[in-house]
Amino acid sequence: MSLIQGIRRLYDTMIKTIDEMEGLIDLEDGTVFKGRGFGAKGTAVGELVFNTSMTGYQKILTDPSYKGQIINMTYPLIGNYGISNIDNESDGIHAFGLVVKDLCDMPSNSNSAKTMDEWLREQNVPGVFSVDTRKITKLIRKSGIVKCLISTEGISLAKAKELCDEGKLRGDWMKEVSTKEKYVLDAAPDEENKDDAFKVAVLDFGVKANILKCLQKRNCELTVYPYGTSAEEVLEDKPDGIFLTNGPGDPEEATEAIEEVKNLIRLSEIPMFGICMGHQILAISLGGKTYKLKYGHRGGNHGVYDKETKRSYITSQNHGYAVQHESIILKGMEVTHLNLNDDTDEGMEHRDLPVFSVPFHPDASPGPNDNTYLFDKVINSMKKAKKEDGENA
Repeated sequence: MSLIQGIRRLYDTMIKTIDEMEGLIDLEDGTVFKGRGFGAKGTAVGELVFNTSMTGYQKILTDPSYKGQIINMTYPLIGNYGISNIDNESDGIHAFGLVVKDLCDMPSNSNSAKTMDEWLREQNVPGVFSVDTRKITKLIRKSGIVKCLISTEGISLAKAKELCDEGKLRGDWMKEVSTKEKYVLDAAPDEENKDDAFKVAVLDFGVKANILKCLQKRNCELTVYPYGTSAEEVLEDKPDGIFLTNGPGDPEEATEAIEEVKNLIRLSEIPMFGICMGHQILAISLGGKTYKLKYGHRGGNHGVYDKETKRSYITSQNHGYAVQHESIILKGMEVTHLNLNDDTDEGMEHRDLPVFSVPFHPDASPGPNDNTYLFDKVINSMKKAKKEDGENA
């Protein structure tokens, strides 16, 4: 038996427990990929995007920012360390579908509680494997925004085209993934952060769990507010800082959030920090403009240059929109970070107000932890504001 034959036999053994289902991917331009289905038996339509992370598939799928999207993983083998009970970034899967090249159904990991196939069935999410994910990625890079149908129900190509044409890419995703009621999380400081305690208002557009943990461990008590909460209600709780979270969709459609962030800036000078969608909403609130990237930044290996430290960092990213440089410079902001691949905006800071933000994820999950220093910058900004308030009292 040749080495290739041996590998093929091993792979066939790894996926032997997966039910035989047809897997179909139908793109808006008529391109069709046929493979094998896994997960739930169903059909979904969404924006097809690719993620270049080599690990962290569970955190990616449970990131609320992927609401409305079908994820094509560029790393070829997915499922090899299974699904654990401790790695979710939210209450479940938010992506509409998953596309992978090779699927492992015999994971090896002491924390594994179930397989990828079992998990997607539980979450009612369809997946397709045994397709050319490299070709799909190149197609997305060439075409840009791609509407896609994914199906494991054995539907005809004619029906797939009909459903794909009828499907919509827009929705009130932020309202759907945001908390429905205000709640409070106690601070959980580590040994290095027990001195100064802070109250932070978190405006939830689809927050990841590790963002909250990064703030809690820095001795922050968090009050998390639903999408659209008024500035007045937030300020009544007298926060030391305001945090704008990640989230799905088009930032320019978040009109309620934009209006309330404008009010927060107008009514107070409380330190404010935004990540991902929070960065874009903050830019628009200050008079800036955003635009849709051709195929987005999604993965754990994006190089970013920090103009202040004059260092380059590897970052975790998941955003499909960017802020126009010129639009924020004219409104009192400075560009603080640049993307090393396409020179797009990767951070901004106000010249006069304690306001700054980045579109990438310093919280990682998944990805490198090189950028957690930005959470320390949040803490220092609140410390400075408290000191100045004390001196002026």
